[in-house]
Amino acid sequence: MQENSTPVYAATPPPLKAKEIAAALGVDVSTIYVAIRTGQLASYRVGAGRGTIRVPRSALKAYAAERGIPAEVLGVAL
Repeated sequence: MQENSTPVYAATPPPLKAKEIAAALGVDVSTIYVAIRTGQLASYRVGAGRGTIRVPRSALKAYAAERGIPAEVLGVAL
């Protein structure tokens, strides 16, 4: 019998906040909210009420690639 019967899952990095993306891109957070509102950057809300906006790392990777921004310069793990 195995010593540890708990399944092991690969850790996935958490989604990003708008403020984190703004810092990574070197822009104001309002620029990120505009990109989200206009559908240029995919996002979702977490929590009750208005909730908090989260952006999947894959969405930031696609957003950066569409604009010719290398992932290496973002300063966040994608």
